[in-house]
Amino acid sequence: DMDKKAKLQNLAANAGKAAKGILGHAIQAVDQNDDGKFDFKDVSVIAGVMGEAAKKGAQNVKASAEALARAQELKALSPIFPDENFTVPKFIRLAERTPKYAQNPLCLGAVGFQSTPKGGVLVNLFRDCLDQLSLTLYPDQDGEFYYVDPIIPNRYIALDEYFSYLKIARINELQTIAQTLGARHFRVTYKEEQASFTDQKRQAKVDAKAKVSGHASGDYHHQATERRFSTVEVAAEMSFPGHEPMAPHPVYLLKEPSIQSLITMRLDEKAPLLHQKYMLKLSNTSGIKEHDAAKIDAVLNGLKCSGNTTVSSEVRNESRRYLEYEIEF
Repeated sequence: DMDKKAKLQNLAANAGKAAKGILGHAIQAVDQNDDGKFDFKDVSVIAGVMGEAAKKGAQNVKASAEALARAQELKALSPIFPDENFTVPKFIRLAERTPKYAQNPLCLGAVGFQSTPKGGVLVNLFRDCLDQLSLTLYPDQDGEFYYVDPIIPNRYIALDEYFSYLKIARINELQTIAQTLGARHFRVTYKEEQASFTDQKRQAKVDAKAKVSGHASGDYHHQATERRFSTVEVAAEMSFPGHEPMAPHPVYLLKEPSIQSLITMRLDEKAPLLHQKYMLKLSNTSGIKEHDAAKIDAVLNGLKCSGNTTVSSEVRNESRRYLEYEIEF
């Protein structure tokens, strides 16, 4: 019995030491003022530490909320900045710098903003940034929508003036070519082909049959050609004294094969050209393609800015418009 009692006392003593050790570690862990005791002072210190942590947590939450709000505001405003990643697209809209962009620190240095009308994405540039972007506009900066010049970089033409401007530019260039090559006379005739709702291939077969049968004389051919065009008007005509040819430098007609051929033949001293006539199709040198026109129309419709015609229809009409160029030396 005595042995059993001694063993029990031993066991109790060891358990006491273990408990004391555990308690000591616990006190050391929470003893914040290093006095070896866990008391109300320690509770006060712990409360202070937890308060600071809670305060920092609240500040972090507030900072995160503010950052999220800024990101959402930036997305809504979608300002455009002139960095190395930004290039001015072909189709642009001019806009005034409103107070929400002028007074907002998030938009400091912005040259415009991006909007997303129902038809797609549109780049809006502030009028006061045109010099900064090195853009020139024709006829002036008073328009709203502009499309890039097909030849001259950073030059934008008002959308309403686009097709008429390029027509006049090409007529003027034909006149300059005639003068430089030393022509005695030239004439430019604008022609617009009659819109057809019938099969053009069938009409071509009829014309071919008439030619084979011997009925397609010069007069017949002239009359048939005239019937194809709804508009025929002399756009430019002039006579000169004539002089030795010099090499012209066309811009809009630079890649027109017939014009290059004209220049080459006229400058050939062995067999100089005396007379030539060409038919130039306006769509060959037009800058707006059909798929681009469709995108522009979609944007204009989304903004409810569409007028009495569409860009797509004008592009299709360009394929029926010609400049007949007759030149004599």
